[in-house]
Amino acid sequence: MKIAFTTSGETLDAPFESRFGRAPKFLVYDLEKETFSVIDNRQNVNASQGAGIQAATTVARAGVACLVTGHCGPKAYKVLSAARIRIFASSAATVKEALGLFRDEKLVEALSADVEGHWM
Repeated sequence: MKIAFTTSGETLDAPFESRFGRAPKFLVYDLEKETFSVIDNRQNVNASQGAGIQAATTVARAGVACLVTGHCGPKAYKVLSAARIRIFASSAATVKEALGLFRDEKLVEALSADVEGHWM
């Protein structure tokens, strides 16, 4: 199973990013292979609108089953839900910490968006 994490870096020790659509990068971790890749999301960081939808499309194309992020807006939530991607909220300091919390089943699944659109 693949999991996407919002981040600003390229390693497991990188800072965890609380914003979804405007996260600079997504670290996609493969639980079975214990490997990861990084997807650049810079095109959405300063987008005037549509950042969440574009980011959700990018994550869905990566073939992930779950997303771990801090906050998710309504349009991104709708796209992710339609792609059957489970969303988990975290306030971890690093991607590694968020991954550990996910593995230990200590993250709560988001059942709806938790911020308004255009959240900065």
